[in-house]
Amino acid sequence: QVQLEESGGGLVQPGGSLRLSCAASGSIFSIYAMGWYRQAPGKQRALVAQITSGDIANYADSVKGRFTISRDNANDTVYLQMNSLKPEDTAVYYCRLRTRGFNDYWGQGTQVTVSS
Repeated sequence: QVQLEESGGGLVQPGGSLRLSCAASGSIFSIYAMGWYRQAPGKQRALVAQITSGDIANYADSVKGRFTISRDNANDTVYLQMNSLKPEDTAVYYCRLRTRGFNDYWGQGTQVTVSS
């Protein structure tokens, strides 16, 4: 079994920054990609950013130029640096790990609130 531990959420003013972390542990044999999704009230969960084991990253259009995803392969940890935060970035952010067998594991979610 795989466990994902997220941290770094919180309350921040518009224009501020936060850094999310997600550490994977457990029976990890082959990671294809790790990434972040978010879900705002009344909306579907949607991809924010993802990075593959080959360090190929992709981003939602709404966060390009503001968010940066990175990965520490040695520690099976993924980070999301979020800059220039906007109120519309408010959501619960979930970490996802996808194996090469396309099994998905999810974290418990961390709340990000952007408000003055």
